[in-house]
Amino acid sequence: MNTNIADIRKDYSLLALNEDDVATNPIEQFSRWWNDAMRSEILEVNAMTLSTATKDGKPSARIVLLKDFDENGFVFFTNYNSRKGNELAGNPYAALTFFWKEIERQVRIEGIVEKAGAAESDAYFFSRPEGSRIGAWASPQSTVIKSRDVLEENVAKYTGEFKNSIPRPPHWGGYRVMPLRIEFWQGRSSRLHDRISYTKTDEGSWKAERLAP
Repeated sequence: MNTNIADIRKDYSLLALNEDDVATNPIEQFSRWWNDAMRSEILEVNAMTLSTATKDGKPSARIVLLKDFDENGFVFFTNYNSRKGNELAGNPYAALTFFWKEIERQVRIEGIVEKAGAAESDAYFFSRPEGSRIGAWASPQSTVIKSRDVLEENVAKYTGEFKNSIPRPPHWGGYRVMPLRIEFWQGRSSRLHDRISYTKTDEGSWKAERLAP
């Protein structure tokens, strides 16, 4: 065993998470923690791990950026032809994980994924800087390319093609993760962390339970 790695540890002691303090609705609870994270000036506060899997259960994960959330779910945007897009097409379930180390918190979200509507995808796409909009056209995301020259050539091509207005590519848009389970994890001393898990019932309500760390 690499003892330099094995000896890395941190004792968490900033905050606690008690049943009496949490909201009855996990989206409201997430909103509270989101506001705490924003006030903490966390770098890339909206960065989250998106985990997907193929039809036969082979997983993959990557960091994406949260762009919206409400009672309907958590939204991110990407290329629909990417690896994540292809996996979601075959297996429309995903997990999101936030880790805000500065306040010793994690949020884990599991749910069903659907594409965002065209109007929602358009609204976000046209809010992006011009370079990012061209990039959505220029990158055949997740496919093998010969060299970076391919990207540079595509950027030049689409910059010339879309001189007046850059449309949203038909293969680019949003996804919404509609939660079935949300867990809030607060670091505590001696690895005896607080974990409150919300599970959506068949009736559509939420059941909150404490989990052992």
